[in-house]
Amino acid sequence: MTLEEIHGQQALPTDHDWMQGASRALHELLVSAQRRGCLTAGVYESAKLMNVDPDNVAFCVLAADEEDEGDIALQIHFTLIQAFCCENDIDIVRVNDLAKLAAIVGHSDDSGEPRDFHCILIMNPSEEGWKDPALEKLNSFCEASRNVNDWVPSVPLPE
Repeated sequence: MTLEEIHGQQALPTDHDWMQGASRALHELLVSAQRRGCLTAGVYESAKLMNVDPDNVAFCVLAADEEDEGDIALQIHFTLIQAFCCENDIDIVRVNDLAKLAAIVGHSDDSGEPRDFHCILIMNPSEEGWKDPALEKLNSFCEASRNVNDWVPSVPLPE
């Protein structure tokens, strides 16, 4: 028996509103996490954090532009991060516009150096009982995507 036979394959809603809802939710989640200090940016920083405290990771965003598709080292990092997220039940999405992502979460860190936005982790805040509706919407979107064997769905960022 396959996983699809056990859970049944449900069709992912294909209407524009479903994708736009996920897009808006991702934007809201990134802004909220940045404001709360629950956002970690960078492939290496994210990998270190996932190694130390995977239970504290709530969501993962992988981002790459077209020119990054040929970067073998980055693709290997993405593969390892995706495997780690799947192993630890961390929902994950991909975005294809680093410039928009940088505009949402900030171009540089405190030292003024440009930040690496290829991987962004959203951490669980220390506040007890914190529930973010945007995170819940994205978790539902990721679950629906997995039901149709799209394990790392792409989400466009809003204009």
